[in-house]
Amino acid sequence: MAEVQSLSELGQAMGARPAAQPDAPVHVRKVDAQGRSYATGKRKDAVARVWLSRGTGKITVNDKDFTAYFARPVLQMLIMQPILAANRDGQFDIVATVEGGGLSGQAGALRHGLSKALTYFEPELRGVLKPYGFLTRDSRTVERKKYGRRKARRSFQFSKR
Repeated sequence: MAEVQSLSELGQAMGARPAAQPDAPVHVRKVDAQGRSYATGKRKDAVARVWLSRGTGKITVNDKDFTAYFARPVLQMLIMQPILAANRDGQFDIVATVEGGGLSGQAGALRHGLSKALTYFEPELRGVLKPYGFLTRDSRTVERKKYGRRKARRSFQFSKR
């Protein structure tokens, strides 16, 4: 019996075939009959439903302009991040409905849904948005309150007497 020098030789000696690599997932364009892409974004307790279509850059949230709905500039900046990262400012009209949670959670949900809708409309943008973490759902939520405690972890005040 010959001495085996490498793992590939060992595999050949044992009669094993090289394992086939699974194909990378192919991301296809998902657009409805009206030419819109739809995605759902989530953050904390907030859920955002986002419709994205070619247009002039108008963003509508719950039938209001997004600057009126999200008055804080930080939240407006958070929502614009995926559009600016993809270099698509002023090219899409966005209609969104958000519900649940607070304004910060709703803005995060809208950002998540908008990022997903952009990748459904243009699958090649996935490589641009993924490194920034825009396509990842932030799974952090409020911890539940436990019995025998004042809050989730806070105990009642201790008194010796």
